[in-house]
Amino acid sequence: MTARVDAGVLRPFVAHTRSEVAEALAQTRARGGRVALVPTMGALHEGHASLMREAARHCGPDDAVLVSIFVNPLQFGPDEDLSRYPRTFDADLEICAREGVAAVFAPSLDEVYPGGEPRVTIEPGPTGRILEGTTRPTHFRGVLTVVAKLFGLVAPDVAVFGNKDYQQLVLIRQMVVDLCMDVEIVGAEIVREPSGLALSSRNSYLDDGQKVLAMTLSRALDAGAAAAGLGGEHVLAAAHAVLEGVDGIELDYLELTAPDLGPAPDTGEARLLIAARVGSTRLIDNIALSLRSN
Repeated sequence: MTARVDAGVLRPFVAHTRSEVAEALAQTRARGGRVALVPTMGALHEGHASLMREAARHCGPDDAVLVSIFVNPLQFGPDEDLSRYPRTFDADLEICAREGVAAVFAPSLDEVYPGGEPRVTIEPGPTGRILEGTTRPTHFRGVLTVVAKLFGLVAPDVAVFGNKDYQQLVLIRQMVVDLCMDVEIVGAEIVREPSGLALSSRNSYLDDGQKVLAMTLSRALDAGAAAAGLGGEHVLAAAHAVLEGVDGIELDYLELTAPDLGPAPDTGEARLLIAARVGSTRLIDNIALSLRSN
């Protein structure tokens, strides 16, 4: 692996092809080291940096963290503007360098999808048809397909995903089990702004007033979690009360589920998930809680 040193900072090796990834990881593989993959679509922020740090915590001195940067067209719906997605590759490399990432995999569209849209894709099943899947019916097919592709191209031992995209994390775990993929999946905690707003690349679309409105989503989740000791109905009622009468927020869903996104239990661990539009920007968030019946 040949990294570059700029102004005293070690830059990660940048690979664009499968053979370059193999070259980047050759020394790690030769000494029996493990590879921890952090898949991203770029436009990196502190939330992504926390995923890199989580990956590093699962690595020893002989292991390597690799970040992939690929804007996946297969997970964008027909009404979603792929060209609008922010692309900040130079700034992304700075963050990867700061976090000590060994290599960055930035493949071309042809490298990931040779010959165009794939004829074989990953069907997400019933869990992919609820919540996000209701309004974005092709989204998780695209997500699982590209993650499976990245696993094939990189052959990681560990892959780290954020809890903010919680349904995605659940589906990737299901895919790995059902398709016998030998990859350890790690979920990393949500990183938030001081206001409570979950960090997201989509936050860049919000103006100052919309950012203030967007804080209502996390406040609703916090209110729901605070009511968890009273039971599920009180959780949903408390969260809805925060959202009621707030102009400028179009609620898509607010759902209480089990950790695997099945029906919420009467007692025990659960997940409260929300999706809403603030202006033209669609945001998601969620929180873990422990239900007790009253």
